[in-house]
Amino acid sequence: MADTYASDPEWADITPIPLNDGSESGAMPLATIAYPDEYLDATSYLRAVMAANEMSERALKLTENVISMNPAHYTVWIYRAKILFALDKDLLEELEWLNGVSLKYLKNYQIWSHRQILMASESHFPTLPPKELSFLMEMFAQDSKNYHVWTYRHWLVRRFGLWDHPRELEDVDALLKADVRNNSAWNHRYMLRFGPRGDEPDAGMVGSGVGTKAGVHGVVDEEIVDSELEVAKNAILKAPENRSPWWYARGVLRAASRGLGEWEEFAGLFVTGSVIKSTHAVEWLADVYAEGREEEAVQMLTLLREKYDPVRKNYWDYRIKMLGQVA
Repeated sequence: MADTYASDPEWADITPIPLNDGSESGAMPLATIAYPDEYLDATSYLRAVMAANEMSERALKLTENVISMNPAHYTVWIYRAKILFALDKDLLEELEWLNGVSLKYLKNYQIWSHRQILMASESHFPTLPPKELSFLMEMFAQDSKNYHVWTYRHWLVRRFGLWDHPRELEDVDALLKADVRNNSAWNHRYMLRFGPRGDEPDAGMVGSGVGTKAGVHGVVDEEIVDSELEVAKNAILKAPENRSPWWYARGVLRAASRGLGEWEEFAGLFVTGSVIKSTHAVEWLADVYAEGREEEAVQMLTLLREKYDPVRKNYWDYRIKMLGQVA
C-alpha cells in the first residue's frame, strides 16, 4: 500500500468522506480527539466504501488496516463480516488471522462478537472446527478468567451441543488444577453438568438464586451429582476459604433437590470449637441449623457478624432477626 490512500492509484475512484466532528456546521467541538493522520486517512476511505456498500477485496484489506490501528472500532468489524460473507471467503483463514489479533488484544470485546458471527454460520461451520477448543485454551493461558472468552465458550457449547464433549470437562479440570480459585471455570463446569440444554429454559448459574435444570425437570443423574460433590470436596480441602467450590456444591445439591444437611459433617470439619478453618463452612452450618436448630444457627451467624465477616454486619443482623421471627 502507498503512504496514503489518497496517493494510491487503486483508490483513485473513491472520494473520501472526512471525519465530521461538528466543526463543519460552525460549532466548536468541546474536545477533539487527536487521531494519527494515517488513521484519519484510512477511516475517511472506510466511510466512503461503507456508504457505497462496496463488497470488494480492497475494502476487506482496508478493514484489516483500520482494525490494526483501532481494534475497538465496532462498525468496521460489522462491515468486515458482511464483506467476508458477500465474497464467500474461506472463514478458516479468517479465524487464523483473528487468532493473532485476539492474542494481541486480550480484552477486546469486538473480536469475540466477530468470531461468534462467523461461527454462527451453519453453512460454513456445520461442525466444530478442530482447532477451536485448543485456541481457547491458548487464550486462557494468557488470562484464565477472560470474561469475553468464557462468554464465547458458553455460547459455543450451545451452538455445537458440546455439553458432553470430552474436551470441555478436560479443559475445565486443567484450569482448576492450575488455579482452584478460578470461579469462571467452576461456573462453566456447572453449566456443563447441570445447565439447560437445547431449548430448555435458562436455569442460571451457581449462586444465581434462581432455579436449576432439576428445578425445571426434577431429574438429574445421581452418579454425576455424587461425583461432582467429591470434586467440590477435594477443592475445598485444598483451599477451605475459596468460595467457589462451596457455592458450586450448593448448586449441585439444589439441582438434585438435596438439602445442605447432607454436608453437615463435612462442613463441621472446618468449624471445631474456637478453630475456624473456613468462614464458608460457618455460613453453611448456619443454613443447616436454621432448619429447626435456631439457637445454634444464631451462634454461627454471630461469629460471622462479629469476627469473620463484619463487613456484612447488617446482613448477618438481618439473618439473625429472621431466625427470631421464625422461632
